Amino acid sequence: MDNLLGIMLLALVSYLFWQQRRQAELAQQCIHQRCEQLGLQLLSIARGNHRVKDPKGRWYWHTVYWFEFSADGVDAYQGYMIMKGFRAAGFHIPPHRMPESREPDYWQG
Repeated sequence: MDNLLGIMLLALVSYLFWQQRRQAELAQQCIHQRCEQLGLQLLSIARGNHRVKDPKGRWYWHTVYWFEFSADGVDAYQGYMIMKGFRAAGFHIPPHRMPESREPDYWQG
């Protein structure tokens, strides 16, 4: 009986680890895609905490992923994404400085 419980516990831990890795890979893809859409350079991604309440006080299990990005290659900003299961439930990208765009030479007369 002890062997059966041990095997079941090991299987459960392995399954949870595998699901967490799968979620982390999906989160990385979502963050990379969002940064590309916004023209931002992705610097790093880290998994934050698992939480049971969102900022609005609603109850559900979710994981927070923190990421750093740069808009001009000099400054770095930190945002986060909330994953609920295997889908992105929300992004928070703080206000950041956009690189100054040079006007074409023909506008300068």
